[in-house]
Amino acid sequence: MAELVFFAGTMDSGKSTLALQMDYNYRRRGLEGVIFSRNDRAGTGRLSSRLGLAVAAVEADDTTDFWQEVVTRRTRGGRVDYLVCDEAQFYSVAQVEQLARVVDEMDVHVFAFGITTDFRTRLFPGSARLIELADRVEQIQVETLCWCGRRATHNARTVGGRMVREGEQVVVGDTEAAPGAGDVVGYEVLCRLHHVRGMTAATAGAATLSPPTLPLG
Repeated sequence: MAELVFFAGTMDSGKSTLALQMDYNYRRRGLEGVIFSRNDRAGTGRLSSRLGLAVAAVEADDTTDFWQEVVTRRTRGGRVDYLVCDEAQFYSVAQVEQLARVVDEMDVHVFAFGITTDFRTRLFPGSARLIELADRVEQIQVETLCWCGRRATHNARTVGGRMVREGEQVVVGDTEAAPGAGDVVGYEVLCRLHHVRGMTAATAGAATLSPPTLPLG
């Protein structure tokens, strides 16, 4: 029976790599699916991993109706056995409910990949609804590390290498943004301690390099 499965992990935990692997495995079984991506680092209509792998994908946006996407393809004679949905945290509640309906009423497997919380540690609406509706929520086992070496559990937004706590929930950036690069928006994974303290790799390095304070008197 078809399932709605949510694969969750922090940034840099290998979500897109796993999405590509899932698609490969199912195609090898002779099944046919559709890959959806959104705001991928490789550009519009692509699903890519940091390992250098990339495939063509359907770019999802706020207007995408996943139920209608499957209906249209099947009406035209196409076969849809599964959907791979990357960056699913950006989906609306209604879109997640469409995915659940695709599973239940069309017997199509749906594999959604995304992060659960934003840079303020608050659940994305799409991720929250996926957790509520999914048949299974799988935590991706590839651990990411904070700059201090601890397990990274939180996603931080940075501007010029410094962590910020205010702003829109969705702002496109990358974990490979160069620290200290002006007003460039980037992202960094941190352990809970350093997320609470607002210490990124760049600011921690600056603190280490600062000269010690001399005693007075």
